[in-house]
This record gives sequence, structure tokens and C-alpha cells, in this order.
Amino acid sequence: MNLIKKLSSTNLFIFNLVLIGAIFGFSLAFLSFSCSTPGARQRVQAQQNQVIIPEDALAVAEALQTTFRAVSEKVLPSVVELKTVSVRRQQAPNFNGIPWEFFFGPRERGPNNRQEREFRSQGLGSGVVVRFNNGTYYALTNNHVVDDAAEIRVATKDGKEYPAELVGKDERRDLALVSFKTNDIIPLAVLGDSDTVAVGDWAIAIGNPLGVSFSVTMGIVSAVGRTGGPGGNINDFIQTDAPINQGNSGGPLVNIRGEVIGINTWIASNMSGGGNVGLGFAIPVNNVKRSIDEFIETGTTSYGWLGVSLLEPNRETIAALGLENRRGALAVQVFLGSPADTGGIRPGDFITSVNGREVRGVQQLQMMVGELRPGENAVFTVIRDKQQRDIRVRIEVRTEQAASDNRKLWPGVLVVPLNDQIRQTLQLDNNAAGLFTAQVVSGSPADVVGLRQGDRINSINGQVVNDLGEFYKVLRERTGEELWFGITRGDSALESLRFKR
Repeated sequence: MNLIKKLSSTNLFIFNLVLIGAIFGFSLAFLSFSCSTPGARQRVQAQQNQVIIPEDALAVAEALQTTFRAVSEKVLPSVVELKTVSVRRQQAPNFNGIPWEFFFGPRERGPNNRQEREFRSQGLGSGVVVRFNNGTYYALTNNHVVDDAAEIRVATKDGKEYPAELVGKDERRDLALVSFKTNDIIPLAVLGDSDTVAVGDWAIAIGNPLGVSFSVTMGIVSAVGRTGGPGGNINDFIQTDAPINQGNSGGPLVNIRGEVIGINTWIASNMSGGGNVGLGFAIPVNNVKRSIDEFIETGTTSYGWLGVSLLEPNRETIAALGLENRRGALAVQVFLGSPADTGGIRPGDFITSVNGREVRGVQQLQMMVGELRPGENAVFTVIRDKQQRDIRVRIEVRTEQAASDNRKLWPGVLVVPLNDQIRQTLQLDNNAAGLFTAQVVSGSPADVVGLRQGDRINSINGQVVNDLGEFYKVLRERTGEELWFGITRGDSALESLRFKR
């Protein structure tokens, strides 16, 4: 009875009424919010539509986009994909079903019992079509793309493939030219002028990175005149941040006009797979133009030869020879009978220019000399005894035999001034004099007379030499007939054998 009274009480009635009102109000609010959401969205959308892109900025962006499209359409048909197959053979053991050697050691076999396995490896690279003659197209690429390839195939953007042949190659510049025949019309790439390329210019790389055929990437020219390529490459590279990856090698780097300004060659990467990190390098196209014609005409390319061994001088050498604020390359050795020797260049000459063109370092000088044609007369400006002079030299053709004949490398020793570090290493007094022998070239005159690395040179042909300037001066003026050295080896004073010129 009490429970029924409580359920029918006034307080419970008021509570139920309030609860029902709250539920009704919440439902009505939710329904109103749901119905109003589309309108709110429309208002937000309207506010977004009020952000207007300036017409002039949009016109510039669309014009640039149109330019990139036009460049791609212009160059892509001239780019090819190079597919190569390299074959190597390796002798394989023949157990005749029984692991004989494993249990009993090797056994004798006649030549007919030897077996060889053939290993075929596929490669991929890029190229660019640069010449056409009587139904034959010529595509430029890197030497490392086609080197040692037993089979080469060229694929064009329209999906067609053609067998190709190696026309010529140049390992020093990592260049190669391949040819293929077709009656189809393939446009030739336009070669630009890489001497006009400047830092900040647009750079567009086209090729087949990682097998993704006919890709176009864009960036800028990061630097020009870079040296230090892999494998002793002597080019002065164009550096770009246009993404370049494996497979781009041999493809073109083009400017905003669609002109080829370089051949993509290598990347610098700290990634294990050699991925792109924005450091790509291309051979300037002006380094390539002469090679194309020589490849077609002779299958090879020639280099001018001066006949000197060059060095980038360190701080002590610069100070000893008075070369502060000078740019160039130091001739530390001269091949006897070479164009340099005949023309009058001597060890210790600091070469600052060739035909009026400034020399910025060793690699650039090597490239400049290589570009000179055999038989051409060139003027080398040198610093000797702190005085500038011009020397005219008749360039000869470079051969590996002449460039590697150490018997004629004069004098065949690299010396450096004694400094505190060397004195400390050799446990010498702070006032110890002489010149430290840093290197002796095997087979050279210095090697023949018995000079050794670590010796301290005190005299040449009896004339005391206290510094590097005196060393080269005496070497020039007092060694016409013969050469010998007074040295200190350990605690002993010695005199070398004599070399007769």
C-alpha cells in the first residue's frame, strides 16, 4: 500500500514530467542540427570559393606548365631505352653425379672434360638519338651502360625495339655511341651549348630510371665545373638536383628550350641502393660533340698529350713556391721526349692557363689538354721562380704506352717541404733541413738511382737544396747530363747512384 502511494505521489509525477521534457528537447535539438548541416556546409563552401587565384600568377604558372609539356613532347621521341645482355663464362666442376673431389681431392681431367657455365646478366640504361645517315640512327649513351655487352637492343617511346651495335666508346669520358637501322622516322635531339649553362637554370632529366620507361624529372642546375667523377672520369660535370636514378645513365639533361646540355652519368648517394638524394651529374654536351664525329669516322676518339704529371699543391708547397692567390696545376714530373719536354716545360712549373683560358685545377687542365688536337700548337702560361712566362708546345696524340712509360718520367720523385708533423713523425729536430721524399715512382730515374720513400734530400748533383724552390731550380739547371741525390736515410748520410740521361 505504501509503494502504491509512493508511485502515485506528486513528486514522482513532476520528475517524470521533467524527464520527458528533457528527452523531447534533446531530440528536437538533434533534429534541428541535422537539418541545418547542409546549409552550414554551403556557407563554408561559399567562403572557400571567395579565395581567388590571381589571374597573372595563374597565367605564369600555366605558361610554365605549357613549356614543360612542350619540352617533354619535343625530346621524348629522341630518347631511347637501352637493353643489354652481358655474357660471362665460368668453368664449373664436373662430378659425374659423385662428389669425387669432396672426398678424394681434385683429379686430373683432359681438356675435353672441362665444362663451362654461361652466365647472362641484363642491364638497362638510356640514350639519346643524335645522328642519322643512310637509314642508320646513332644514339649517344654512357660507356658503362654498354661496356662488355654481348647484345644491345634499342627501344623507342612508341614501343618498337631494334637490334643495335656498338660504334665506339671512350672510357676516360664514359661515353659510347650505338647504331641501329630502321625506316621509321625518329627525330634527332638538338644539342645545345653547355658553356652557357649557369647555376639556377632549369634542368630536365629524361630517361628510364629503375626501369620506369621514358620518365621526365625536373630541377635546376646546382653547380657547373664539378670534378672527381668515378673511374677516373675527366669531365667537368654539370650538377643538378633533377631526380636521377639508376637507369637514367646515358639519357639527356635538357634546358628549358628542349636542347640537350648534358648526358646524365652518375649520382652521389649515401643510400645503400644508390637512390636519388638530389646530387646528379651530367657530362657537358660540349665535351661530347667532337667524340660523336670521331666515333662515326674511326670508332674511337683521340686525346691531345702534353706529357706531364700534375699535382694540386698543398699549403706548404704553395708557400714554398710563392704561388699564393694563384690558380692552376703544378707539373711535378715531365716525360722525357714528350711535347712538354721538347717545348720547354720543366718540373716545378705551375701552369695557370692554356691558350688564354684559366686553369682552375688538375682535372680541368687534363680535360683542356685532351681537347687539343694532335699537331696543334698551344700556349701554356706558367709561373717559374715566381715569374710568369709563356711556353709554346706542339701537342701530340695520347697513347697509353707513352703515358704509362715510367722509365721516362723525370725525375720520378715527389718531394714536399719538411713541416712540424713530418719532423715529429721522423723524430727530427725543429731546425732539421731538407726535403721529404713522399713518393718514388717505380721504374723512374729516381727509382733507378736508389731513392726511397722517406729519404730526406739534401742536395742534387752536389748542389745543396734547402727548399722546394731550390730543388726545382737545380733540377732544371744542373741535370742536363746526369742526376744523383745526396740524402739522409735514418741517421746515415748517403749519395745515390748516378743516372745518365
